[in-house]
Parts: sequence; structure tokens; C-alpha cells
Amino acid sequence: MEITDRSNYSFLDLSTAVWDRIFMVAPLVVVGTREGLQYDMAPKHMAFPVGFENYFGFVCTPEHSTYQNIRRTGEFTVSFPLPEDIVPVSISATSREELISKYRDVVSSLPVARAESLDVPVLRDAYLIFECSLFKIIDGFGENSIITGEITAAYVKKEYRRVSDSDAQEQLNEYNLLAFIAPDRFARVSNTHRFPFPEDFRK
Repeated sequence: MEITDRSNYSFLDLSTAVWDRIFMVAPLVVVGTREGLQYDMAPKHMAFPVGFENYFGFVCTPEHSTYQNIRRTGEFTVSFPLPEDIVPVSISATSREELISKYRDVVSSLPVARAESLDVPVLRDAYLIFECSLFKIIDGFGENSIITGEITAAYVKKEYRRVSDSDAQEQLNEYNLLAFIAPDRFARVSNTHRFPFPEDFRK
């Protein structure tokens, strides 16, 4: 096997994390939690299905209230925003400071609703919503952790549900998805192509 021609590559110094020096396509979700008698909403892009069953996870740090809220209550919601909701999602990233109440000054001004079966907020216009119970927290990824939950309820807007006999491209042309282009950009996804899986491919 030949060695890759490295003349077309730049070496990335691993003394600092690589993520701020490259572009990467990621999902963008908003995680809702209950914080005492109030609530918190926090955007996350390091978020992903955990396997092929109903588990979902995301990266968080113990320094954030999201982590502490979930550890304490054992539950959280995940909202997948529409592209036109990028401004409310951005606002939900506002940091908590001594003079600012995250709930009173930020979360209460967002377009939120209560989850169906949890006393936890969701984005009102999200195209996909998960209600989750805490499954496992894995600490030790530097200063970060992976929080995983079992999906106990899921809701999708009717126009975003996959239907086997429909044209996927036509559906996505009309009902776009939001993607985060880490570290600091976003995109509206509409033009897609069918992936060329091998004929005998299985999960």
C-alpha cells in the first residue's frame, strides 16, 4: 500500500485541539433541562445517535448547567431547529453571568413550549423533538463528558417524516434541514444525492 502524498496536506499541531482549524458538518440541536423551578436551553453541535436503537448523546462539560441539571433530574429534551430559527438558537447560547438570569433574560424570551410528558422545555417550532431519560454520563474526555439518554418519546413534524414511497429530494427541497458548519457557520441543506451503497450493504 502506498503512503499518502503529504505534499497536499498541512500538519496540524496536536498541542491544541484541531476543531477550530478545520470545517466540519455537524447537526445543531438545543438541549432543554429543568433547573430548580426554572429551565435552561443550550445549543449543542457535538450531538449524535448512539447506535441504531433509541439512544442519543451529546458532548458537554461539568462546568455547564446542562450537565449538572441532567445529573440531578435524570431527564432532558432535544430539539432540532429549522433553518429559520437560527437566531433563537444563537440567543440560547448566551452565557450565564452574575448580573443576568439565563432563564428570566434568555430562555423566557425564546419560542419554547413544554414537552409532552416532561416538565422540560422544547423549541416550539422544532421539526424533531426527543424526550430523554438519562442513560449514562461518561466523563474524562479532557474537560468534557458525553451525556447519553434513552429516547422515551419522539415527535416529528408530518412534512419531515420519511415516507418510503415519496421522493426524498423533492421533500428536502421543500422542507430544508439546518446544519452547523463548525466552528462558526451554518447552512440550509436542501440539495442532496442518494448515497451509492453497495448492493448487499446492511447496517
